[in-house]
Amino acid sequence: MSERTVFDLSPAEKLQLVEDLWGDLHADRSQVPVTEDQMRELDRRKANLQSHPETGLSWQEVRFRVRARQIPKLAFQITFQGL
Repeated sequence: MSERTVFDLSPAEKLQLVEDLWGDLHADRSQVPVTEDQMRELDRRKANLQSHPETGLSWQEVRFRVRARQIPKLAFQITFQGL
């Protein structure tokens, strides 16, 4: 029996893995390196969001949109690839 890799996971499993990893990183943010360029970009985005709060999305909305993108791909795989 061969071992599964992350590439063998379904789209839903991959998304869950990413969420789990992100949650783990978020728990100890002090250990995540951020470059000066990244910090400037984050500051720019934060200032934009503070100036235009109506443009922001909740985490629930972002997650819904990401998962909604997976549904057509999964349907295609099931229909045309016999999964």
